[in-house]
Amino acid sequence: MRKTIATLLALAFLLGGWLPAAHAQGGIRLVDNQASLSFPQSVTFRAVIESANRITSVVLEYGTEQLTCGTVVARAFPDFTPASRVEVQWTWDMRQSGSLPPGARLWWRWLVSDSSGASYSSERQEITWLDDIHDWQFVSGGFINLFYYSGGAQFGDELHQAAVEALGRLAREVGLYPETSIDIYIYASSADMQDAVLYEPSWTGGQAYPEHNIVIIGVSPNQLDWGKRTVAHELTHVLVGHLTFSCLSFVPTWVHEGLAMVGEGGLEDYQRTLFEQALAADSLPSLRSLSGGFSEESSRANLSYAVSYSVVNFLVERYGRQRIALLLDALQRGETIDAALTAVYGFDVDGLEDAWRTAIGAAPRLPQDGQPTPQATPTLVPAIVPVSGAPVASAPTPRPTLTATPTPLSAEPIASPDRPLILGSDVLIALQIGLFCLCAAVVAVLVPVLVTRSRRRRRRRPVQQEGQPGPEVKP
Repeated sequence: MRKTIATLLALAFLLGGWLPAAHAQGGIRLVDNQASLSFPQSVTFRAVIESANRITSVVLEYGTEQLTCGTVVARAFPDFTPASRVEVQWTWDMRQSGSLPPGARLWWRWLVSDSSGASYSSERQEITWLDDIHDWQFVSGGFINLFYYSGGAQFGDELHQAAVEALGRLAREVGLYPETSIDIYIYASSADMQDAVLYEPSWTGGQAYPEHNIVIIGVSPNQLDWGKRTVAHELTHVLVGHLTFSCLSFVPTWVHEGLAMVGEGGLEDYQRTLFEQALAADSLPSLRSLSGGFSEESSRANLSYAVSYSVVNFLVERYGRQRIALLLDALQRGETIDAALTAVYGFDVDGLEDAWRTAIGAAPRLPQDGQPTPQATPTLVPAIVPVSGAPVASAPTPRPTLTATPTPLSAEPIASPDRPLILGSDVLIALQIGLFCLCAAVVAVLVPVLVTRSRRRRRRRPVQQEGQPGPEVKP
């Protein structure tokens, strides 16, 4: 079903972005209620409120429709002078908070109270975070809403069909099904797409936002074949990310990317060649090494994608597609990949790699291959050099030592070879405990920040480079 959304957008701005009036509550009345976009930098919320008494409090609650670990409600407190009629506004600056994906749904409402103790809560309003400079068209069906503005009807139809086929392929081969419709926004170029989001690398050609069920891609009409594969690839990331979303889950990159390659329809010729060459040379990367980010170097990255696909395809063909869904369900519950594999298949990551290598005729896995480098047992306190010069503990790896000559407080040195400074054991213990507590406090502050940043990691696909057999792919 094809539609133009110019009229729909106008209607959305009228009904979602502006409310002419609202029913009074406790004598408080919302006269005007608007949200205006300055895409992609900001959205400004405005309201005019009246009451028979002085309005003493106005609070804006706002947020986005997305998957979250819990109920997330942001509040803003616009400045105003208490009166019986007030005009308030507040701007959500995306340059400070980070950009939302095009197509995200914003919501807001006003909470008001006056000097009589009466309170008012406006109805929740919504608006779509999307530019109005493009003549957006869309094709809908098969759990896919595909939006585009360039390339013509056939261009949009083919990309939409590629997305629908990818969902069918994932359902048949892996047993994954969408829970709700997924929105795909096709920009006419990577430059147009990058103009619609803030602070993204210049090489970004496509992004998946599982928490919003949104994909954005820059695809020109002469990149249709690449566009079809990229639509399927990013669509799979949204689907897998949605199904495995939780505050505890961690899905290894080889699982995510292997399933995405299944969504694409398998390896391209150049990826298959890289895989066969590495197999013959016994240079396949270990599976554990593919749990994190892939290499920035093109050929190594594409080999990582090929290996990921081969392993996931092995699991599907040997053990059936039903177990993939069970594996993802275990990861969603917070199980580690080793525990999830053991529960579903009876082996951990190393056991999987051994079975996979046997199946493809590869050399056996080397002992400790892909395992972390053994480290010295850490001390309970930071390894420091006390002022006496006697080290508490040696660092596992020697590092350059920076020295500085202190300025003496008196003509007579505090310590010298003839009269060393010796601190009592109580002082040393207190110093060590203090430093340990300081480090613990720093960790307590940094861990939530790092976890939050890791949760916000997105699956990107770079723009296709002209003259290459395929796009340089990165996780």
